[in-house]
Amino acid sequence: MGTNHDFSGELEQVYVESMKRRAWRLLTGAGAGFSVAMALLSTASAQEVSTATTLQVQTRNQGGQTQATASVSVAGADGLPAKGIVSIEDGDRLLAQAALNSSGQAQPVFMLPGGDHSLRAVYTGDATHQSSTSPATEVQADAGATPSFQVSVAPVSPATLPIVLTAGQSGSLTVTLTPEDNAALTSPMFVTLSCSNLPSLVTCSFAPENLEILSTTPTSCPAGSPAAACPPMSSMVITTDGPGTSGGPQPPQSRTGTPLGLSLLLPGVLGLGGLAWGARRRRWLQRLALMVLVGLVATFGTTACNPLYRYYNHGPEPQVPTPSGTYTLQVTAQSSNGVTAITNSTSIVLTVN
Repeated sequence: MGTNHDFSGELEQVYVESMKRRAWRLLTGAGAGFSVAMALLSTASAQEVSTATTLQVQTRNQGGQTQATASVSVAGADGLPAKGIVSIEDGDRLLAQAALNSSGQAQPVFMLPGGDHSLRAVYTGDATHQSSTSPATEVQADAGATPSFQVSVAPVSPATLPIVLTAGQSGSLTVTLTPEDNAALTSPMFVTLSCSNLPSLVTCSFAPENLEILSTTPTSCPAGSPAAACPPMSSMVITTDGPGTSGGPQPPQSRTGTPLGLSLLLPGVLGLGGLAWGARRRRWLQRLALMVLVGLVATFGTTACNPLYRYYNHGPEPQVPTPSGTYTLQVTAQSSNGVTAITNSTSIVLTVN
């Protein structure tokens, strides 16, 4: 006689286990979704930290012109120092740029033409801080008594400031000299351009390097005007080094082999020469000394004491690229009338990746 089997209990147990697994999957999915949502909120909040930018300007007379030093500080609401770039603007004119240091501060130096100015510092923001602008600071610059000029820089390639380059690339800018009171000039004013504060393995050049300001040189350049109807301009090129871009491979000069070879070769030559001199009548000894001397020279010429040995056996030295970082470069224009020098400058920021 068969035994009745209770399938209803088993079905109920299977149903309960299925519901448990489903509930666990829902909870796990909800937990993962919650984690993702929190991570996104955390990232969003990190990118939305507000900042406050302050500006203080000190001026001093330099050769009849007004030199300004801007003290900029950028503080984040999170209490961390901000990173990135600040620009000093006078209305819609860019006067200077500088990279913030580790304390979130910068001090760009620039020249101001005579008259009233409303300066502000503009912080461009970084990966975790929002951009911000300082309140306007009113500055009055003394008008110079002699003809002068202002220097400004505009990007060409890349088309925006700061200039961002990958090691091995080059960037170009336009440097413009705007004359001041040049109608009083009795002879041409020649201005030489230069740059400083360059990081390692970065060079800059100007074409042309020397510009001329005449009494008739215009102070503005309407759109579409020919070069003769514009203030003098120069093309500035910034060049960075990449691996293998510092010129073709050259046989390196040995810095250790040559002194070592000389230290061994010279005493031997002197000694053998002495023996040969002391035995002038012993011709066989002279021949022996000459043979030994020739052997030493041949040995040094085919071993590591030869500068070419290292190159042919080890290859050229590897080229080092420009170090990555953010740098503040100074662009300076200087002229002299033989008695006093007129120097104007501005600063731009270069970022090397």
